[in-house]
Amino acid sequence: MRFLLVLIVILLVVFFYLREPEPKPIEETFIGPQIESLRKAEGVEADYLDATREQQKRMEEQLEEATGGG
Repeated sequence: MRFLLVLIVILLVVFFYLREPEPKPIEETFIGPQIESLRKAEGVEADYLDATREQQKRMEEQLEEATGGG
């Protein structure tokens, strides 16, 4: 009985102090190439949105000039 109690206490202490391994960075996992592609696509999207905003701004300026400043 005493042996079982000591064994349970030891197992509980080991379980309590046992650390989980640190997770790998996502780039090092099997999904890494897909994440890299996704990040590139996000960059392309941001560039596209910036260009669209700039084009819209220029069109509005041209419209204001054509209509006499609104």
